[in-house]
Amino acid sequence: MTDPVVTREFLRDLFLFTSLSDAQLDWILAHASVEHYPGGAKVITEGEPATCFYVLLSGALRMTKQDSGGEVETTRSDQRGAYCGATQFFYGQNQQRYAASVYALSDLTFLTLPAAEFADQFRGWFPMATHLLEGSYLGWRNSDALIGSRRRLLALGQVSAGLTHELNNPAAAAVRATAALRERVAGMRHKLAILAKKDIDPNLLEQLLDVQEQLVKQVAAAPPLTAMQQSDREDEVGDWLEEHGLEQGWDLAPIFVSAGLSGQNLDEVLDSVGDSLIDGAVRWLAYALETEMLMGEIEDSTTRISALVGAAKQYSQMDRAPHQWIDVHDGLGSTLVMLSSKIGPGVKVVKDYDRTLPEVPAYPGELNQVWTNLIDNALGAMGGTGTLTVHTALVEDQVCVEIGDTGPGIPEEIRQRIFEPFFTTKPVGQGTGLGLDISWRIVVERHHGDLRVRSQPGNTRFQVLLPVAEVASE
Repeated sequence: MTDPVVTREFLRDLFLFTSLSDAQLDWILAHASVEHYPGGAKVITEGEPATCFYVLLSGALRMTKQDSGGEVETTRSDQRGAYCGATQFFYGQNQQRYAASVYALSDLTFLTLPAAEFADQFRGWFPMATHLLEGSYLGWRNSDALIGSRRRLLALGQVSAGLTHELNNPAAAAVRATAALRERVAGMRHKLAILAKKDIDPNLLEQLLDVQEQLVKQVAAAPPLTAMQQSDREDEVGDWLEEHGLEQGWDLAPIFVSAGLSGQNLDEVLDSVGDSLIDGAVRWLAYALETEMLMGEIEDSTTRISALVGAAKQYSQMDRAPHQWIDVHDGLGSTLVMLSSKIGPGVKVVKDYDRTLPEVPAYPGELNQVWTNLIDNALGAMGGTGTLTVHTALVEDQVCVEIGDTGPGIPEEIRQRIFEPFFTTKPVGQGTGLGLDISWRIVVERHHGDLRVRSQPGNTRFQVLLPVAEVASE
C-alpha cells in the first residue's frame, strides 16, 4: 500500500487540523508518521501504555471495552479524520493508558503522533484550552463514575425487588403443599392398612386400584368451575355421601369436586367395592385424589419458579453475548415479568405487538434497563389505576417501542428537562433523576437511536426508536 503524500493541504482536509497555523502544521508534519494495518488486525490493546494518537485516513475500525461479560463493542467508524488511541494526551499525568481496544474492520491507514510530544506541544499552543479540557475531563470522569454506580444500583434494586416478590409466592405455595402432601400420604397408608385388615378379595382390591387410577387421571383434565357451579356440585356429592352413610361427608365433597368428580363417579366406586367397603374405599380415594392435586400444585409452583428464573436470566442477559441481534419483544416480556409485583390490580396492561418486526443489533441487557425505567415511570405516574400500553411497530427503517400510560401527563414547562441528569419531579427520597438520563444515553449514544416523548393529560407516550442495521459511530 502506497503512503499518501502528507502536506499542509492534506492535513487541513482533516477536521482536527483545519484551523492550525502553518507553523503548527509543520510541527505535525515533522512528527507524524503513516501506519497501515490489515483487516482484522488489533491496533490498540486496552490498558497498555498510551504512546500514540491515531487519526484515521482510510478504512473502518471498531472500538471495544472490557467488562465482566467480556469485550463490549462501543464504537464503529469509517469517517476520515476520526481519532483514537491516546485521546487524553492533554491530561497531565504520567503513564496514560489506552482506554479501549481498537480493531481493523478493513485495511486501515492511520496518521500517528507520539502522545507525549504532542501533549507538550498542545499545551504550548493552547494553554487555556488544555486547562479547560483537563477540568472538563475530570468532571466528566467523576460524574460518569457516579452515574454508572447509581445505574447499577437502580438496575439491581429493580431486579431484586421484583424477583424476590415473585419467587416468594410460588415458593411458599410449594412449601405448604409439601407439608400437606406429607400428611395425606401418611393418611393414605393408614387407610390402606385398614382396608387390608378386612381381608379383601384380591380381585376386588385390584378393581379398586383400577378405579383409583381412572379417577386420578381425571384430576389434570378437571374443568374450572365458577363459584356457583362449585357449590352446586359439592351439594350433589355431599348428598350422595350422606345417603350412603359416610360420616363427615361434607369434608370430603370439596376434594372430589375439585378433582372433577361427580355423584356418577362415586356410583362407579360403589359398583366396584360394594356397600361393606364403600366407607374405607371412598376415604382412601379422597386421600389419593388430594395427593394428586397437591403434587400438581407443587409442579405448578416449581414451574413458575423456573419460568421466573428464566425471565431473570433473559432480563439480565446472563450467559449471553453483550452485543447481539435481538427480538425486542423478548426483553419487553421479561421486564414485565420482573415488574409484575408493581403492576397492581387497578392497572390494565395492553400488549400491542407487531410480531413481524425484524431483529435489531443491540445490547439487550442495557435495553432491558430502558424498558424498566420507562415502565416503572409509567406505573408511578398512574398511581395504581390506569392502562399501561406497550406498543411495537416499524417506523421507516427503525423499530419503535412505545410505552404509554394514562397518567396526568408531563407539563410542557418541564418536558424539555426530563432527560437531564438528577432532574426529578418526585418528592425527595423517592426519585434519583437518573432513570431517563440513563435511558437516553443507552438509546441515543449506545444504540444510535432516538428517545422521544409526547404527553398530554391522560396520554403520555415514550417512544424508543432503534435502527434495524448496524450503524457506524463517530
